[in-house]
Amino acid sequence: MPTAPISMRKLKEILRLKYGCSLSHRQVAKSLSISPSVVSRYANRAAQMGITSWPLSEEWDDVTLHQKFLHTTVKTNPQITTPDWSVIHQELKPKTMTLQLLWEEYRERNNNKFYSYNHFCRLYKKWLGCQKPSMRQQHKAGEKLFIDYCGPTMNIIDPTTGEIKTAQIFVAVMGASNYTYAEATWTQGLENWVMSHARCFAFLGGVPELLIPDNLKSGTTRVCRYDPDINPTYSQMAAHYNTVIVPSRPYKPKDKAKAEVAVQIVERWIMAALRHEDFFSLRQLNIRIEELLLELNQRAMKVHPGTRHSQFIAIDKPELKPLPLEPYIYTQVKMVTVHIDYHIDIEKHYYSVPHSLIKKKLEAHITGELVTVYHQGMSVAVHPRSHKRGAHSTLDAHMPVAH
Repeated sequence: MPTAPISMRKLKEILRLKYGCSLSHRQVAKSLSISPSVVSRYANRAAQMGITSWPLSEEWDDVTLHQKFLHTTVKTNPQITTPDWSVIHQELKPKTMTLQLLWEEYRERNNNKFYSYNHFCRLYKKWLGCQKPSMRQQHKAGEKLFIDYCGPTMNIIDPTTGEIKTAQIFVAVMGASNYTYAEATWTQGLENWVMSHARCFAFLGGVPELLIPDNLKSGTTRVCRYDPDINPTYSQMAAHYNTVIVPSRPYKPKDKAKAEVAVQIVERWIMAALRHEDFFSLRQLNIRIEELLLELNQRAMKVHPGTRHSQFIAIDKPELKPLPLEPYIYTQVKMVTVHIDYHIDIEKHYYSVPHSLIKKKLEAHITGELVTVYHQGMSVAVHPRSHKRGAHSTLDAHMPVAH
């Protein structure tokens, strides 16, 4: 197996110790902590090029030494058809695809004139190393959805008062295909954040394996560099769709480079295009965003073949998990403490729970219709949702006998 090239400094030391100090190959190897065979290989190469003394003549500057000794080139046979490595790279995105299978298909196409599997892998890795850094990050088909908000906002004019309100722009992008989703919401609050996910999944027609959100307050309850706490409402939504949340680390933009690029593209190709238009409702703005989003996903890409939409249909779409049969209903999950009067406080309305749970911490799941209270994973109370502040919803079964 070929060894990695040594540094220029160590190469000069080999030549100095051999020709300037007249040391044996073993002595040189021991001094430089390298293998004697490495010393022998470079000494033989030096002898073939006429280098037999130290110091070196002026013709052997660092550039020349590097080219002659350290610069290795991959030899190719002109009779063998070189694969299109960009196509190979695209083919590798499905989770079930391997280089071994692609090499076997390449071998069948080229009869007896083909590279060995090891050489095929070396050529692919050499090509991959010459690409942009963004291509070195591998994204498997249907695996990751990167999520973030744009920094700038969009203005919406209140048609009755003329007041200008601002809307946030939610952006999500599939890792393998770059297929992009965007929509406007009034805030980056928890309900808007979670429901934007639900609408994004409907747009995709499926659910990815992983969600990679920015480490924002809507998605996490405790911001931590390595172990952020997922907001329980956000976690409940992920459980409904059978997906997994993996927040990116704060101050680490490379963790969500796809989202950063997608946000930039949405800002340039959608928000900038709409800067001269007036909008009088959130729905009106989202209709225009939907139109421009269609154009964006149908636009030919510069690095990858085809469009974002064609890549999505070919790569990501077949690997997405199916949408759940039951539609998602926004459910706020809140930790509550039972008061001494065996009631819990939900937005200043008080709901009863069994009196035996006084002072206990419970988990309340709040929808537009119901309030369901859990203790250690078991449902202990269900009430119709009420918005009457200061009022009580009490069930007789929850009261002590004396009451």
